[in-house]
Amino acid sequence: MASSPLFDLSGKCALVTGGSKGLGKAMARGFAEAGADVFISSRSADELKAAAAEIGEGLNVKVEWMVADMADRAQVKALAEESQKRLGKIDILVNNAGINNPQAIDEITDEVWDRNVEVDLTSVMALTRALVPAMKERKWGRVIHISSVLGVGGRLKRNVYCSCKAALIGLARASALDLGPYGITVNCLCPGPFLTDMPGKLLNDEEKKYFADRTALKRWAAPRELAGPALLLASEAGAYITGQGIVVDGGAAVNIL
Repeated sequence: MASSPLFDLSGKCALVTGGSKGLGKAMARGFAEAGADVFISSRSADELKAAAAEIGEGLNVKVEWMVADMADRAQVKALAEESQKRLGKIDILVNNAGINNPQAIDEITDEVWDRNVEVDLTSVMALTRALVPAMKERKWGRVIHISSVLGVGGRLKRNVYCSCKAALIGLARASALDLGPYGITVNCLCPGPFLTDMPGKLLNDEEKKYFADRTALKRWAAPRELAGPALLLASEAGAYITGQGIVVDGGAAVNIL
């Protein structure tokens, strides 16, 4: 993706959850283009197999994959162990996997709340907890949580999602202080309107137009457009950025009226 040594990930190994499509696949491809070996996970073997081929196409890097349900704590643990075993180490962790089940505050069911919190928040803690000890030993690491603009704002019926995404920003801030002395940075990316499967299924045409019109650029972003910010945070170029929630929204946040 970039020729500058600041963005060179040669010799690094990255794990991207939810890496079989959308933002996860785009970020994984960006890391691979910068020279990193990549490990991706999701719940679909077929999607992972196809994504791995796309991510590694034309590149001299290793791309591995594993089916893992982030709602299952045992599978999260297995993912940490298997990714380190196959790649030898994990230098860069991108906690991208997430789900969104819209419900008004007085309609939230325990089942929806518990599963969303487990996937969107608890699994992030568990996977990070499992991988940072080895990063601390090597005195180098990058942890990137994929939050959302809904982590700094709100939207009708997105109670669980907004709660989890806001919590990721708090988690990153505290973890940055824990891990900074060991050369590990922890940050959040907060994407705005990116045209992935999730908004495609949840929003109607009118809502999609509304979000596009809110941005300064008057359009939705392609998943590829998050690969650059992710590469910044994953590389030496972003070595002095930590504890931050970086909004990538095409200027939507500045459109307050």
